[in-house]
Amino acid sequence: MSSALVISDVTIALGARRLIERLSLTTARGVVTTLMGPSGSGKSTLLAYVCGTLDPAFDASGSVTVDGEDITALPPERRRIGILFQDDLLFPHLSVGGNLSFGLAPRLKGRAARRARIERALAEIDMAGFADRDPATLSGGQRARVALARALLSEPRALLLDEPFSKLDAALKQRFRRFVFDHATAHGLPVLLVTHDPDDAEAAGGPVHVLGGFHDTE
Repeated sequence: MSSALVISDVTIALGARRLIERLSLTTARGVVTTLMGPSGSGKSTLLAYVCGTLDPAFDASGSVTVDGEDITALPPERRRIGILFQDDLLFPHLSVGGNLSFGLAPRLKGRAARRARIERALAEIDMAGFADRDPATLSGGQRARVALARALLSEPRALLLDEPFSKLDAALKQRFRRFVFDHATAHGLPVLLVTHDPDDAEAAGGPVHVLGGFHDTE
């Protein structure tokens, strides 16, 4: 498979402390690359750099390319990078369908077309007929699936996973983990997974990069 997400010589520092130093990695389409390391090693910070949301308090250099396009200087909304966090971050004042509508590509016009795409997305995650449901009535696993569907509806070119399985119980974690990996593979997405759990890395089945802790530059 051709390379789709390439991180080249990325260095990220906070003041005199370097979290990441000259990191390079490549993730092909349909492959899950796992980032592991202790708290403070820069795992989530690296994801923020990739998707364009890194706090300006950090100093960062290096490039990120997707499908051969350098996206390092692009604003987040133009990078087309999907991300899932520990919390599902569903909007409590919106229905399930309303939440999913936020993921729809702007080029999809018309209420009927948008509703049909939402219904199709719900069917793909085995939640057909849930569009009008209140998110508060969903189980933890259902909420997690809706969050994934919302991310995929934005038609991302890569998917970032920031410990999205860490708050799930063991049985649900195993099912949802497989669900996410299968859907990412089916969409041909390169995936970066941040986790503390070796079982996540094993289930991902791709390369594993271990990041170190803080390094003083003085």
